[in-house]
Amino acid sequence: MQRKSVNSKIFKTPFCREYWHLAFAEFKDTRMLVFAALILALRIAVKPLSIPIAGDLREGIGFIINGFGSMIYGPVIALLSGALSDTLGYLLFPSGVYFPPYMITEMAGSFVFALFLYRAEITVPRLLLCRFTICLFVNVLLAYPIHVWYYSVAMGKDYSIALIRVVKNIALFPIETVIMAVVFRALIPPFKQLGYVHSGTHNLELTKRHIILLVSLFLVGLGTVGGYAIYSYNTTSLSASYKPEERLARNRAIEPYVLENHPELNPDEVVSIIESAYPRAFSPEVTYTVAVYKANTSDTKLLEELEGLSKSKAAAREELTFLLREEVVLSDANAKEPEKGKKQP
Repeated sequence: MQRKSVNSKIFKTPFCREYWHLAFAEFKDTRMLVFAALILALRIAVKPLSIPIAGDLREGIGFIINGFGSMIYGPVIALLSGALSDTLGYLLFPSGVYFPPYMITEMAGSFVFALFLYRAEITVPRLLLCRFTICLFVNVLLAYPIHVWYYSVAMGKDYSIALIRVVKNIALFPIETVIMAVVFRALIPPFKQLGYVHSGTHNLELTKRHIILLVSLFLVGLGTVGGYAIYSYNTTSLSASYKPEERLARNRAIEPYVLENHPELNPDEVVSIIESAYPRAFSPEVTYTVAVYKANTSDTKLLEELEGLSKSKAAAREELTFLLREEVVLSDANAKEPEKGKKQP
């Protein structure tokens, strides 16, 4: 698919008429359209291939293919490629409810790649700035209102931005830049001979200054990840993962600490429900918020059922009358288990 007699002009910025004239002209080149179709097929094929990071967050390799393709066929075809990638990708690998506005982020990502890389001299700083722009402005700022819209329309609930998504984009873009630089150095020469690429690879050498910058950014990313890990650990309630039998045991185990603070309560009538259990990073302490109820029953079997309820289920039961809410701090080698904990003085 060699292209002959191609204008190989390089532009410093996309803000000129000739740049866009050449970008629109790519639609008239059959070889370029065939190449764009191959890139599109490859982007869709690798969508299921990703590395799990945390929760539903995953890191794929599609950004490399998207970046290289957009560098070659430019911003106009990139917009169409992004729209088709999102739609066809969902049809072939469906996940959740199809929501057309999500194609905006795919289109924007492809468009930004093209603005930075199409008919430009490819350098490490350019790749770094390009990837940073996509991670921050497309993957975070643009994606946020679309997520809010999706959750409201498709799921009927509110959406609050997940900090882990921000952290993931900040932490990984220096590594993604290095990967793109290595891959581009290998692919640009053969594609330049075929007439698809107009830049060389001499500016893709990782100099000492580049390495220092990338390592510094990576360390900042690691610090961000570490900060998020501590924040997440301190703000994620352990009680959310209790199994039914575990919840019963821990609700019963926390009760003596509640009764110690409130001797006026009748132990035979009290039901203590752990509403939350927040650990503390670098500390064995766990802070328990406990809702204390009076059980309006003497049935042993029913009482056992009530003692094993969660926060929401206990609040809805007519057999329970809310009395008070208590905070208990426990500390032990394994403070996640109140039955082994010791009350702090």
